[in-house]
Amino acid sequence: MMKDPERHVASFGRNKTRNANQNFLTRCINQEIVVTQRVHHVGMWHLFKIGRIPGTNFIIQTDFVKSIGGWKNGALTEDTDISFKIMQSGKLIALAYNSEAFQQEPETLKSYYMQRKRWAKGNYEVVLSNFKHLFGRANWRVKLEVFNYSCVFFWFNFAIVLSDLIFLANVLAICLNLFFPDVRVPFAFDADNIYIAQLMLFNWILMIGLYLMQIMTALASQFGQATTKQIWLALAAYFTYAQMFIVVSIDSISSIVLDKVLRRKETKWVKTKRFAG
Repeated sequence: MMKDPERHVASFGRNKTRNANQNFLTRCINQEIVVTQRVHHVGMWHLFKIGRIPGTNFIIQTDFVKSIGGWKNGALTEDTDISFKIMQSGKLIALAYNSEAFQQEPETLKSYYMQRKRWAKGNYEVVLSNFKHLFGRANWRVKLEVFNYSCVFFWFNFAIVLSDLIFLANVLAICLNLFFPDVRVPFAFDADNIYIAQLMLFNWILMIGLYLMQIMTALASQFGQATTKQIWLALAAYFTYAQMFIVVSIDSISSIVLDKVLRRKETKWVKTKRFAG
């Protein structure tokens, strides 16, 4: 940022989980943070020179913030909102890879859920407000970010929810079949489609393998993180911690829809609870 203040108006570093070993939840959050910092942020910066202002460990030029209208009052994720404003102006948010800061993460499920719901709802609102830039004359980085967020927040989430609904419908049908033999599994492949079933099973196993490889690659870049215990933790998190994002996403979208239908304009900010220690 200091080398090119005209182009780099903000800079952000990496964050670490201060209370990573507190319980199962914080251990899962730690893995998520490491992957985000070591893989996602670094990749986006080196490939596209795209940076995002986080909630912790960043600096920004005060005069520039004032020139673009300042921080948005009432925004649930004001850091994401101003990141889009900076990119739209053609300026960059530089990654300061050697800058590290420790932050405390939620230690209870309720505190975690409220934090992630606020983040998810705020990010949805930012993407929806910037969706017009996808088809207008906007900075290409803004277009790419809107497209990326849209694919992840909407299409990917929709596919995951649909997949889970099909799975639950089959499980329910199997359970009912124990008492009512006439009930058939609605979404299943018979002997004529055995190869499709095998292919889908292989794809599922492949996705789990890629998920584990991504986490272990990120953990290997941080001293003391790449251990056998972390592999088992990542596998357990796949079936537990990662699934909570589905509930958070559905709740956030439902809240936005109800805000529009009921014309609720007041922003309810739930401050993340911090813990002693």
